[in-house]
Amino acid sequence: MTEVSRRAPQVVMRLARLGSMHQSRLSFMRVLTRRMARENWRFEKTAFEINDNGVGHAVYTAHGPDRSYSLIAFAHDLPPEKRSDRVIADAWDATYTLFDGVPTGSDIERLSANIPVQEAGRVTNTELSVSRSNRSVRLWEHVVDALANGHQPSVEKIDAVGYLMRTTAVYGSGKLGAADREMIADRPEFRAPFQVEMLSVYLTRWFVLDLVQHMADVRARESGAEAVALDLDIARSMGIGNSTGLGMAPFLLNHPVLFNNWIAARENAVQVVRGVQSATAEDISLFRDVFERNKKIAETWVSEHPIQIEKLAALREDVEKVDGYLADADLNAASPWNTLYEWAEEHLSLEGQEWVASLILEPYGVLVDEFAEGMAADNTATFRIAGAMKIGDLRALLREIYGWAIETDWTAPASKARAWYVSEEKLEPRLGERFEEPIEEYEQPLAPGRDAAQLYQALAHWSEDAQVADFLLRHPEHRHVLRRVQIVGRAPYAEIRDNTISDHVLPIDMLRCKLSFFGATKFDPRSDRWVRICMYGNAPLPHELSNENADYWVFPQHEKATA
Repeated sequence: MTEVSRRAPQVVMRLARLGSMHQSRLSFMRVLTRRMARENWRFEKTAFEINDNGVGHAVYTAHGPDRSYSLIAFAHDLPPEKRSDRVIADAWDATYTLFDGVPTGSDIERLSANIPVQEAGRVTNTELSVSRSNRSVRLWEHVVDALANGHQPSVEKIDAVGYLMRTTAVYGSGKLGAADREMIADRPEFRAPFQVEMLSVYLTRWFVLDLVQHMADVRARESGAEAVALDLDIARSMGIGNSTGLGMAPFLLNHPVLFNNWIAARENAVQVVRGVQSATAEDISLFRDVFERNKKIAETWVSEHPIQIEKLAALREDVEKVDGYLADADLNAASPWNTLYEWAEEHLSLEGQEWVASLILEPYGVLVDEFAEGMAADNTATFRIAGAMKIGDLRALLREIYGWAIETDWTAPASKARAWYVSEEKLEPRLGERFEEPIEEYEQPLAPGRDAAQLYQALAHWSEDAQVADFLLRHPEHRHVLRRVQIVGRAPYAEIRDNTISDHVLPIDMLRCKLSFFGATKFDPRSDRWVRICMYGNAPLPHELSNENADYWVFPQHEKATA
């Protein structure tokens, strides 16, 4: 191995770079499908009691080596005027819970009174997640109608949307009374982050495909005909959509240790692969194959948002540059991946650089997959303030981590133009205009850079040898950011090194960063504050999941030249 330094937080943790990240081997969907295939999980549908109006419940159970988990899905006949993706909605096309084990009839009866009403209901610690979804109405109707009339739906129409239903929330970790994360964190299958939610979505996809087929069968039967079965290749191409807005953006700021562990795992993986001294013929072949398949993602990735259109144009130029590089490069030479990465740093956009950083990991599961085991976080110890810390040490930390913030002119309106708050009407995080709306008194503590600069200023007259505890007795208003500084001192990737309330902050950068760790591709921003994605598109269906298809499904198949 070649000695290669890990990328510095000052480089990685800028919003523009975080907003250019791509899925990788460490993305949570792929972590789950690899595990389920490796451990030979078994899947079965144990109930499908849906009537001709599309109302009822179904149960899908995943049997792991030690435990079983069941998705209980409730289907509803939702009037069009009630269909809304907002968090304040009170009705959906389908609602779900991931149950710990196999439910009894009494469990289903209890949950039928609670899951369909979501926030208005309550669940217990046998429920691991609560979720809901709405149909993509035009595509749903097209698929039902096509199958009912004896032919397959349009592949072009399906590719343009990618999903039949989109989730509007997948709640876990104690929401509505569901099991707290601590109750399941020591289970191997849930050790990596968001595995409960990823399993819920994977099983939801199965249910949605069954439901659309059921509704097509009903429609055909009503006309005295027989529907055709949805082609497996078409079924596999569809995932589950998701509309993600500002509610997710504060997550990265509110979970600094967890965020650090995600980024650190990826950076460790990139460092290890860049340090590979020589690549085998098999490694090179796999990399070139994945690169070719990724070119199709870049070609078919579309967006109507100006920012993403510009980034896509840059990415496509980058793809051509990498194509040219690989045509001439000798990947059998020493340190081929470090050479490629350093070339990318010099010649590609941030989008292209992060694309390459993810791609070089693909041949090296044996080196990097284990980093997923360290991506969860126990915050208990890290949230204790070290009161004996000397003020001099605190000052040094502030200068190292928040030097950019200390140098920012926080009296300038542009530096603090925005404010994060929670909307009373929508019950969602919002980013408002500080000088145009009466929101400042409701501001959430989501501007750590500004708060760190204020802390640094408040320390001006304190002795280097004074203790933090003494300072906080006088100035308790700085407690929250002082704790944060100490956390970042131990977890260097915990902090975004940018102004989160400036006049040019783009919340979609935070959204994309988080969603890339979920494993999303083809991000489609609808504004600078919300984005649509598709999850599990092209993933193997439960009955066909194997070690051979459990990992690289995320990359489109490409047509290889034939002699």
